[in-house]
Amino acid sequence: MTEQIACATDDLAPEETLLVELSAADGATVPVAVVRDADGTFHAISDICSHGAVSLSDGEVEGCRVECWLHGSQFDLRTGRPLQLPATQPVPVYPVTVDGDKVLVDIDAPLAAAS
Repeated sequence: MTEQIACATDDLAPEETLLVELSAADGATVPVAVVRDADGTFHAISDICSHGAVSLSDGEVEGCRVECWLHGSQFDLRTGRPLQLPATQPVPVYPVTVDGDKVLVDIDAPLAAAS
């Protein structure tokens, strides 16, 4: 795994998001929404909505889902699967590790979205 430090654990309260830009192995910059769900668990999901191509980190978090602010699509933070229209395609989710006060994300190993 090629984990990178995305943020500190105290950068996010429960049900908050943070936009970070991480570097992929191929040198590309990848926008990632780091999200702390209602239970305090950290998630990393593509920051780009699969429907409207806008920032998911500007959306609302409720429980373990994030809602796109533009058209209301909702995505499961664990799987990237759309939970509400108009989105029909999942967004990538990335493995997260918490190491002390650091939140680490591996954008080179996205998790497969559940169907």
